[in-house]
Amino acid sequence: MTRRRLAVWGDPIAHSKSPQLHAAAYAALGLDWEYTRRQVDERAFADALGALDESWRGLSLTMPLKETAHRVASTRDRYADLTGAANTLLLTDGIHGFNTDVGGIVDALGEQGLLDIERVRILGAGATASSALVACVEAGARSIDVRARRPERAVDLVALGQRLGVSVSVSPFDADAEDVGLTVATLPGGTALDALTAARLGASGGVLFDVAYSPWPSALASAWRDDRAVSGEGMLLRQAVRQVRVFVHGDQTVPLPSEEAVVDAMKAAL
Repeated sequence: MTRRRLAVWGDPIAHSKSPQLHAAAYAALGLDWEYTRRQVDERAFADALGALDESWRGLSLTMPLKETAHRVASTRDRYADLTGAANTLLLTDGIHGFNTDVGGIVDALGEQGLLDIERVRILGAGATASSALVACVEAGARSIDVRARRPERAVDLVALGQRLGVSVSVSPFDADAEDVGLTVATLPGGTALDALTAARLGASGGVLFDVAYSPWPSALASAWRDDRAVSGEGMLLRQAVRQVRVFVHGDQTVPLPSEEAVVDAMKAAL
C-alpha cells in the first residue's frame, strides 16, 4: 500500500494552518495525498502513534509534542539533534525525526533582510526557543540574550550556545536590557507581558520577529513600531515547505519539483 496519509498533531490544534498549506502543496505537485489535523496531547501520543497503519507517510508536530517526537524517532537530522525537538516525523522504514523550524526561521529572516545581525534577543525558553537559537547562529548572531519567565528553564539554551560557540546570557523579562538588532519572540500565541516590560523590550529590541501569526498584531508586536514587527507567517510557510520536502524526498534540503510554483500555491492558501 502506498503511504499517502499525513496530519498535524498538537494540543491545541484547531488554529493550525498546516492542512491548507500542505493540501495546496500536494495539489501543485500532483500527489493524491491526504493531510488532516488531530488534537493529541503528550499522554495520548504514544498510543496514537502506535495505532497508525501502513497508509501513513508522516506527521507534523506542534506544541506540546516536539520533544516527545524527538524521543521516539529512530533517526534524527542535525537540527533535531541540536535542539532536542522534532516537528516532523517521516514514517517510512522506521520513524525519522526532523526539525524544519530552524531552517524555516533562517529562510524567513533572509526574506526580511534580517541576516548577519550579531546581537540578538530571544524571548522564551521552550522548544521553539532552541530552534530560534540555532537559526540565529546560522543567520550570523554571535551574542544572544535569552529572556524567560523562569530563567532556570534556560540552562539547556546556555549549553546549546556553548556547543555552537556563541555567548548566551539569561535574564528574566523585566531585567535591564541593552540594545540588540533583532528580537525573536517564541512565546505561545496570546502571551502578553506587562506593559512596562513590553515597552522596555520594544525600545531596546531592534526588529521584532514574532513566531506568532494569528491574531496579528500579537500583543507583543503592539509594543513595537509597526514597521519593526514581523509576524511568524513567513516562518510557518518556510518550515512547511521544508516539511513537504521531507515527505516527498526524505531530505529537507532537496528542493521540490517546480518548487517556486509550489510555494506560490502555498502562499495563496494562507
